[in-house]
Amino acid sequence: MINKMKNLISLDNPVRLWYHKLRAIIANIFFGFPSKDMIIIWVTWTNWKTTTCNIIAKGLKEAWKKVFMFSTVNIIIDDKEYQNDTKMTSPDAFELQRLLKIAKIKWCEIAIIETASHWIKMNRVWWIEYDIAVLTNITQDHLDLHKTMKDYVNTKLQLFKNLIWSRKKSWVKKVGIINKDSNYSELFLDEAYNSLYTYWKSRWCDLVAQNIKDDWIITQFDVDVAWPNIHIETKLKWEFNIQNILAAIGVFISLKIKPEEISKIIKVVDWVPGRMEIVENDEWLNIIVDYAHTEDALEKVLDTIKWFKNIWKIITVFWATWDRDKSKRFNMWKIVSEKSDIVILTQDDDYTEKTENIINDVTPWINRKQWEDFWIISTRKEAIETAIIMAEKWDVILVAWKWDEHVMITNDWPIKWHDKTIIKEIIKNIDNNKIIK
Repeated sequence: MINKMKNLISLDNPVRLWYHKLRAIIANIFFGFPSKDMIIIWVTWTNWKTTTCNIIAKGLKEAWKKVFMFSTVNIIIDDKEYQNDTKMTSPDAFELQRLLKIAKIKWCEIAIIETASHWIKMNRVWWIEYDIAVLTNITQDHLDLHKTMKDYVNTKLQLFKNLIWSRKKSWVKKVGIINKDSNYSELFLDEAYNSLYTYWKSRWCDLVAQNIKDDWIITQFDVDVAWPNIHIETKLKWEFNIQNILAAIGVFISLKIKPEEISKIIKVVDWVPGRMEIVENDEWLNIIVDYAHTEDALEKVLDTIKWFKNIWKIITVFWATWDRDKSKRFNMWKIVSEKSDIVILTQDDDYTEKTENIINDVTPWINRKQWEDFWIISTRKEAIETAIIMAEKWDVILVAWKWDEHVMITNDWPIKWHDKTIIKEIIKNIDNNKIIK
């Protein structure tokens, strides 16, 4: 009954927005305002915020800080890490306050929270006294809620507008950390902060990546700052991860971590699950799982793959999730079609929308010949299996969207699902781990 009533009320209906605001207020009161004694770090985005959150959280742990983190992929409370199986980038207000209360009991001093535009729009951040706001980038997403890019950007901007007015804590400044390479960054730079750090390659940034050297094992670069330059060596690879690291360095500097300490903690931060993650196998195939779920993310991932040495073809397995922001589907198809040799369209989280309907949205624009360089396979496992069987030595298979999630939502019910596990099972089951060509 309640779900039926929710479906009748639009996402941006004032009644629904006030309902979520009221829940946020009650949740704060019920759990005793657990955020008031912590340093609260919001990380907002369109892409890469999960990686940035993990770099910040794991880096701070290496610096002997007790941290809480909530991201799309995982949850960290002090020395414990959990999978996030909620299918939510940002949790319900009561769930977040409950977790913050647990973190406070565990003496966590810093909270890093991945912050979706839905969460800001629906007032679920209400009464959380935050201190540092990080903007990684902005591209089109979530127009099912926001309707226009103007509203989408202004919703995120609200987080930065309100930062300076959030209750001041004597032990931390109100800090903005902004990717100057991002679309709309100039709007965020105009807001008021106690301290502001911009980052990327431009010499006009506060944190500038220079002398970048990248090989298959490690990435090295220098960060030009007002302090002595910080030399970085990291297992995190490719350009977008350099940007994520720079954002994290901005947080570390604002928390007064010394340059030599920053070098050490970045060096030990390992891979973030499901972000350009290579699935190891004995078949000389480069199989990658990634969350790429927007036009911009797909373009950056595929452009990165094209820089790989000794690759023959790129085979991309992907499609869009249910009835969210249908306007981006054509642009996503266009990017994947332009940058992949073979494309396999398949299911993602269906929820209330049929997989076939989601796939059919793009068929009028398909100019590929089916069963040659283009396939429609509505069952995700069969789609991945087809990609592995058709792949040859040195090919790259990109399996997009599901990344490190452990649940997939079908029209009927949620099912257990994990792309990387499924891929390993498929490889194992094909002729005793031998792919016959």
